[in-house]
Amino acid sequence: MAKKKTEPKINKNITNVEGLRAEVLEQNITDTLELNYMPYAMSVIVSRAIPEIDGFKPSHRKLLYTMYDMGLLTKPRTKSANIVGQTMRLNPHGDAAIYETMVRLARGHEALNHPFVDSKGNFGKVFSRDMAYAASRYTEAKLDPICHELFRDIDSDTVDFVDNYDGSMKEPTLLPTTFPNVLVSNNTGIAVGMASNICGFNLREVCQTAIARIKDPSCDLLETLPAPDFPTGGEILYDPLQMAEIYRTGRGSFPVRAKWRYVKEGNLIEIYEIPYTTTTEAILDKVAELMKAGKIREINDMRDETDLSGLKLTIDLKRGVDPDKLMARLMKMTPLMDSFPCNFNILIAGMPKVMGVGEILEEWTAWRADCVRRRVYFQLQKKKDRLHLLKGLRKILLDIDLAIKIIRETELDAEVIPNLMIGFGIDQIQAEFVAEIKLRNINKEYILKRLQDTDLLAQEIDELTEILGSDRKIKNIIIKELKEVADRFGNDRKTTLVYETQVQLEEPQEEVPDYPCTIFVSKGGYFKKITPQSLRMSNEQKFKEGDSLAFSREVSNRAELLVFTDRCQVYKTRCADFEDSKASVLGDFLPGKLAMDEGENVLAVCLPGEYKGYVLFVFENGKAAKVELAAYATKSNRRKLTGAYSDKSSVKAIFCMEDEVQLAVYSTDGRCLICSTAQLQAKTTRSTQGVGIMSLKKNKTVDKAVLLEESGIQNVSRYRVKTLPAAGALLKDEDVEEKQMGLF
Repeated sequence: MAKKKTEPKINKNITNVEGLRAEVLEQNITDTLELNYMPYAMSVIVSRAIPEIDGFKPSHRKLLYTMYDMGLLTKPRTKSANIVGQTMRLNPHGDAAIYETMVRLARGHEALNHPFVDSKGNFGKVFSRDMAYAASRYTEAKLDPICHELFRDIDSDTVDFVDNYDGSMKEPTLLPTTFPNVLVSNNTGIAVGMASNICGFNLREVCQTAIARIKDPSCDLLETLPAPDFPTGGEILYDPLQMAEIYRTGRGSFPVRAKWRYVKEGNLIEIYEIPYTTTTEAILDKVAELMKAGKIREINDMRDETDLSGLKLTIDLKRGVDPDKLMARLMKMTPLMDSFPCNFNILIAGMPKVMGVGEILEEWTAWRADCVRRRVYFQLQKKKDRLHLLKGLRKILLDIDLAIKIIRETELDAEVIPNLMIGFGIDQIQAEFVAEIKLRNINKEYILKRLQDTDLLAQEIDELTEILGSDRKIKNIIIKELKEVADRFGNDRKTTLVYETQVQLEEPQEEVPDYPCTIFVSKGGYFKKITPQSLRMSNEQKFKEGDSLAFSREVSNRAELLVFTDRCQVYKTRCADFEDSKASVLGDFLPGKLAMDEGENVLAVCLPGEYKGYVLFVFENGKAAKVELAAYATKSNRRKLTGAYSDKSSVKAIFCMEDEVQLAVYSTDGRCLICSTAQLQAKTTRSTQGVGIMSLKKNKTVDKAVLLEESGIQNVSRYRVKTLPAAGALLKDEDVEEKQMGLF
């Protein structure tokens, strides 16, 4: 049942700012969206932002066809302002928008691997944010030679033509590109509710892949098309599995980084290729920001030395700086390394569709096959028409004297054609063609040549008819054209591939000063780092009311810390991440400093050192888990590890130890046992549930666990057990002593 639209109401009781009465049209918001916004959204999607299977948006196609119509495929360059003005016949936009479209397609702008506009003058650079292009009255342009492949046979009915916006001329709906330009040219578009971001690939590799796909639809695309290729070069950190997933789904991202070289003579670094997604200004601004913040101290100066020879950013190094380590840090901290997000959204028959590379090639092949088929059919009809005329001529030439006699004896000019038709049994078109033959052509040589043309045309018509009926022959034509394009316009890759095995996996560590300090951790989760000089001045520690010291330790400023919480998580940090403090302040609150989850509390702080040793967890259910410290070592600067320990039972104590220790474990029914951690087998899995160490009665749990030397137990042998689990022994009064004990 169709939705009934509400009629708009006219409210006449409205007075405008000038005191005049006005009529206001009231309309439901749903009707406004349907009648006004939806047509606009569809127009942006279909007619503006999303590219089609030929690889062009409407603005690109209108500009290029205008230049083709102006003869700029063969004529010399003309002023860009002239081209912009002519394009307005097809593209009803301002001259600035049209000129910006030309700038992006121009060779001088360097935004495409294969530019379509042969430019002269300043067209700016894609890698520069501030390098403005010259006005259209100063620059000149024509079509690049590769455009021959865009307009080949466009006049042979290969694509449909439609009226322009005012019906004054025709324009093509698509350009019959002989290669998959949709994958060769970078294309970005933002529509309403959707977007498209297509990275460019190497022309030769795309053509080879299209050929391989036509021959074998199940071929491996990565063999001939390993990765995208950007006009700005750079290096792709290559992961074949990641790239295969992007090829399959049409979505995903991959990292791209700059290329650089170290010049020993001047102790400087030259960056000569950057990621396609960034600009030189963005890199310079970020490096300046890091230098100002004191995070990068190895650089004396960084400047832009880009000139006519190409892009170049120069970094002057301080004496003794390792350029490899510095660049590794800059790659992580600046846009010198960026990721390219892929979204292969393309209009297919007027409908947006996200496709993988294989599906795009299939769609392009099907569309190109239709173009070739239409071209062959057009040629076939032309030859049939020509053959039809020659067949009429053959009848005349068999008795040329009779034809001359008919014409000479015809009194009226209008009766020549009918008399020829009657005399030789030919139709009007054939008679018109015969009547237009010049007298000088009625010779034996001309007659023999025309008879030979008839036989040749008949043979060509048979061949074209055979092509139309054979999909294999159509595909062979496409393959032949792809090979020609690859041979003529193909070039080497600009973007190189760096496999993950060639990339340093460890995150570059920022150089931090190393000096002795003492850390203080309170039971409430406050942390202080104090230098020896400050401790000598004041050693009386300040704590929040109700809080007290859990432990203190002399360490190095570069020491790492593991902060375990009650959410089965551990946070990794370093002493250097905390500012030097004083005894008179509370210090940093760890949940806030480490950005813990809401309500998450600190259980223990451990010093892992070189990650040799163990972490021991004693759980409420009487079990204990001995986990190797190496299980918490990571190759990257991950700040948060989930699943730090088992969540099957609440943890009552956490110990970080290098050697085996003696523990005293207490239960809620007044029992205690003493055991050695050597009795427990170490595990490499952090989430292990552990093994039972204390047998508990019903509704009884472990109350606490402490190091034996901190327990105050006098009669150690009473509580020591040889086998685990054990129930332990009841505590005697002399062994019960209140201690300040914690989980640290």
